[in-house]
Amino acid sequence: MLVRYKKALEKIAMGLLSFMPHEKDVKHLMETIHKYEQEDTWHLFLWKKDEEYIGIVGIIVENNEATIQHITVIPSHRGEGIAFAMLRELSRQFDKLLANETTAPFIQKCLPLLEEADGTE
Repeated sequence: MLVRYKKALEKIAMGLLSFMPHEKDVKHLMETIHKYEQEDTWHLFLWKKDEEYIGIVGIIVENNEATIQHITVIPSHRGEGIAFAMLRELSRQFDKLLANETTAPFIQKCLPLLEEADGTE
């Protein structure tokens, strides 16, 4: 289930974001977290399975369209469809999902599957 980021989850969120290739540097990671905390259009969600946070997705929202800025799952849970489930939840909340340069390869693979799963084309 998607859980909206809050300050109490900062260390967990930073740990999850650090799995993103461009978020390895601690200074850059802190800047990213602060954007999600301070910018009104930036939203961060963690994926919780049972009592464990195992994935994270960050978006920028404009005109009910969400641009996926970050999306990752902890390595031990990859291949289980968690990232796809996060996208599916977001697709139910927003009119359109878009990707940035970093997330585009993954998102472009998933969007046709999302449309197929939701019965739209």
